[in-house]
Amino acid sequence: MTSIVLLLQQKYVKFYVFGSFRKEVEMKNKLLLFLTVLAFCLWLTGCGGEDPEISKFMEDIDSFCSEVAAIDAGINQIDAQSESAKDELLSYLDQLDQSFQTFAAIPVPADYAYMEELADEASSYMTTAVSAYHEAFGENSYNEYTADYARQNYERAYKRVTVILKLLHGEDISDEGATIESVE
Repeated sequence: MTSIVLLLQQKYVKFYVFGSFRKEVEMKNKLLLFLTVLAFCLWLTGCGGEDPEISKFMEDIDSFCSEVAAIDAGINQIDAQSESAKDELLSYLDQLDQSFQTFAAIPVPADYAYMEELADEASSYMTTAVSAYHEAFGENSYNEYTADYARQNYERAYKRVTVILKLLHGEDISDEGATIESVE
């Protein structure tokens, strides 16, 4: 039987898969990102202004951040020695995918229209990541290459969310490897 052990280290969450495979899948430390996202969301809640459309947008962003934080907490509570750990992880990832799809469907006010494409991309990358994680953790096997592909898409999804939140917060996004193109 294959079991999964989650170890939270300073910069990585590692999934060690024991059994006949003894493979390792690394994901960036989501906890740090989620705490950052949650801090941004709390800040955004107070900055909605008086425009009802923008206020609703900010509330929806805050709701998304809260959902993601709750899912992250659930993932971190998985008993890695449990026989159901894999199924629990995949279930949480399915919830995360749904949250990202809801995030992409949030109506974006005209002042923030430039963020809509980033949200759509984040959702698309998360859907691809979750699908690949399901494939990587197949019935009785583990595919390291598929898991790596899933991790890359997972990171791309979160990078776009991070850029969106930094833009909303008025922060510089150049450290995220993003470029700003002017469309006239």
